[in-house]
Amino acid sequence: MDIRFKDELASMPDLRHRLRRLRWFRATFRASARAVTEAYGVRFAIDDARLTRAFLDWIEIAEAEKRFAEINRADFIVFAAGLVLRELIRHDPAKATGEAAHPNEGTAVPQSTEEIVRFWPEGFLYTNYCVSAVAAIHEQEFGAAPAIDKCADDLRTWWSYRENVTEMPAYAVAFLDRFLGSEPNWIAPDHVPSRRAMQQVLQSLSGGTPAGLPTR
Repeated sequence: MDIRFKDELASMPDLRHRLRRLRWFRATFRASARAVTEAYGVRFAIDDARLTRAFLDWIEIAEAEKRFAEINRADFIVFAAGLVLRELIRHDPAKATGEAAHPNEGTAVPQSTEEIVRFWPEGFLYTNYCVSAVAAIHEQEFGAAPAIDKCADDLRTWWSYRENVTEMPAYAVAFLDRFLGSEPNWIAPDHVPSRRAMQQVLQSLSGGTPAGLPTR
């Protein structure tokens, strides 16, 4: 996946906390849309009211679950981004409105990514924003971004992704995990205690038996 927007995000200090503020969330999402337009020539109209609702629904859930960051912060960052993706898909604040008059002809773009953008421009924008955010935050906090699985460049995976999240937006969490090389939880994708990475840490702390969760 082409995540050139990651570098712009990574240049912002304390990105993890900034993105939890509506002003920064809206600004970075719009900047991400501009980056996609510049690279692929697809213009977007963004509904600020829908974008705000997506943010507010996400932040409410993320705040309620943030105690899990104490168990595995790296995995919780991915999970939180999956929730963002779920809410963006649910509220669908962006609409592709046609081709840009002068796309950046000097920018080399992967053909596989271009096919995905043409197939589902809104879904690519939402996913690319979330993957870029995870990569930038991991780079800031852990020194390296997670590897992106090759399935993220497979149009057939995107066909399945679009079909599944249309029926059940929670699958967005599972597909984001898959794109970032983790084993998804297809049964309860947005249930953080069921995540494999969380369970592994809990079991190691309790000597093999799942431990109790931290209190709020």
